[in-house]
Amino acid sequence: MSLPDWQDASKFGTMIRAALWLETEVGEGNVFTKAQLREAFEGVAQIDRRIRDLRDRGYQIDTRREDPTLEQDEQRYVKKGAEVWIPGQAKAKSKTSLTAAQRTKTMLQDNFLCRSCGIGSGESYGDGSVAAQLDVARRKVRLPDGSVETQLVTECNKCRVGGRGREEDLPALLDEVQALSGIERRALAAWVKADRRDRSTLERLWGRYRTLPEASRAVLAAAVKDQTEQEG
Repeated sequence: MSLPDWQDASKFGTMIRAALWLETEVGEGNVFTKAQLREAFEGVAQIDRRIRDLRDRGYQIDTRREDPTLEQDEQRYVKKGAEVWIPGQAKAKSKTSLTAAQRTKTMLQDNFLCRSCGIGSGESYGDGSVAAQLDVARRKVRLPDGSVETQLVTECNKCRVGGRGREEDLPALLDEVQALSGIERRALAAWVKADRRDRSTLERLWGRYRTLPEASRAVLAAAVKDQTEQEG
């Protein structure tokens, strides 16, 4: 079934025309720029706001905030929402946006750190990419009574993108804690109390070993073996 003409300003408002433009000219999964949007809707005031209005109708339109691979002036049309060009379909869904107070409270509780990778706002990832930006994500958590609850958690942009759709199983984690030995449980309790864990020299060496090329790993493995045999 063919879609109406997105350029028909006599029949449709700007928001509906924008939805049709995304469907017919951009296509799901593809990137468009602010310049392309303004060129398509030349002379139309607040076209950026009309695009944002579509999010309240179920459209997923990512910016650099949600997708760090995008440039500053780019957006990605990820998923179509309501077919707003059909009468009765243009009504906005109830808003679920977080308030500034909710964001601040969540970040304070999380010590302004990404709870997935531990990075702080503005810190470098160490790979030459942009500095970390923190935001608040919704995370589904299965509770001990079997119900699933959506809770708020602080994450950086990279972890938010990779963690979409993720669900935590709290009962399973509690079972794993119960299965720990006494010494393991005391170590975990100390990390939980400090809300941080410093890696030991042994763990850092293991991490460095894993990153080495095969020839270098062989040299290090031989050295460890020789020293172990000498001590034995």
